[in-house]
Amino acid sequence: MRIGIIGCGVVGAAIAYRLSSIPGLEVLVYDSRSPQQFEATGAALGVLMAAISGKLKGRHLKLRLESLRLYESLIPQLEQQTGLEIPYNREGILQLYFEVAELKRFETLQTVRQTQGFDLELWSLERLSQQFPELAQGRSLVEGSEGKSVVGAVYSPQDRQVDPVALTQGLVQGALQQGANIHFETGITGFRAQDFAEEQLLTHLQTVSTEVPVDWVVVSAGLGSTPLTQALKQPIAIQPVLGQAIHLRSKVPLRSPCPVVNGCDVHLVPMNDHELWVGATVEFPEIDPLKIEQARITPSPQALDLVLQQAIALYPALADAEVLRTWQGFRPRPQERAAPVIERLPGYGNVLIASGHYRNGVLLAPITAEKIWSFLQAAL
Repeated sequence: MRIGIIGCGVVGAAIAYRLSSIPGLEVLVYDSRSPQQFEATGAALGVLMAAISGKLKGRHLKLRLESLRLYESLIPQLEQQTGLEIPYNREGILQLYFEVAELKRFETLQTVRQTQGFDLELWSLERLSQQFPELAQGRSLVEGSEGKSVVGAVYSPQDRQVDPVALTQGLVQGALQQGANIHFETGITGFRAQDFAEEQLLTHLQTVSTEVPVDWVVVSAGLGSTPLTQALKQPIAIQPVLGQAIHLRSKVPLRSPCPVVNGCDVHLVPMNDHELWVGATVEFPEIDPLKIEQARITPSPQALDLVLQQAIALYPALADAEVLRTWQGFRPRPQERAAPVIERLPGYGNVLIASGHYRNGVLLAPITAEKIWSFLQAAL
């Protein structure tokens, strides 16, 4: 069976890696970008927030927890197979709180997570001061709680963080080693389909130079999924949301090892004992979501500065940190429906969509690959 995958960001690469491990499947991957471009994947911080998510139940929580579990075997497997180092922070996530009521609601969540196999620790201000005195003076800059000091924290030892680019490169390399054919700088320009009584079947993918027969197609092209599904007369509207982040070098050594620190929706992601990533902004466009090519969001310096100032308010030692670089990218957010979109494309018997992961593409990449394989298994 020949599977055509359109898109090779972290989600498409995870699907290619999983499917190429299945005997009897021939995996072909097409992506219009170069191997050095990472778009939404490159804009991510790779924070795997699952157990510490505030949700008690639901589809999205289930996907988060299942995907987090998959990472524990995926990373060492990839590193052993490819010989690549994939930075993977196993120190958990420490989330700071500035309202006692918000902190107390985690008591219920703590009980629920225990039944799901995950531990959450509720830390008083005294405990936080003992463990991380550098964070005990943190302040909020968020409107409504502006100026309030930290009152405690929640520590999630089983949540993780991974370098998104290194992960994607590892998945691509692993898929290639397993026999996948990956074609960068090769966009899909069209499709050929065969009509049946109740649905169509795609029979070929078309590029500028060739036409490739396929048995199944997986669309995992992020924002590029909208024009592709438009071409198939079943448009799925996915909106670009801009995210900006900062790479800092602190003059004061960071604690090592150190968890990811989160507060006021700002992440402090340690990379080594002097460098960290800080982010990210959330900037929405004002466009027709079906005209993605018209999306031209001008990055807001004010939004990025607010993220930086909140980071300094959380960890005052960053006030003198050096900015090494800033970067930005679009995250794909589905319109008028929950993220992500993992389903069969209506009207087609052999087209699957795996797109619109918004801010959780890295976290949900492994479980998305498993869900796609489940669809294909059911069809075999």
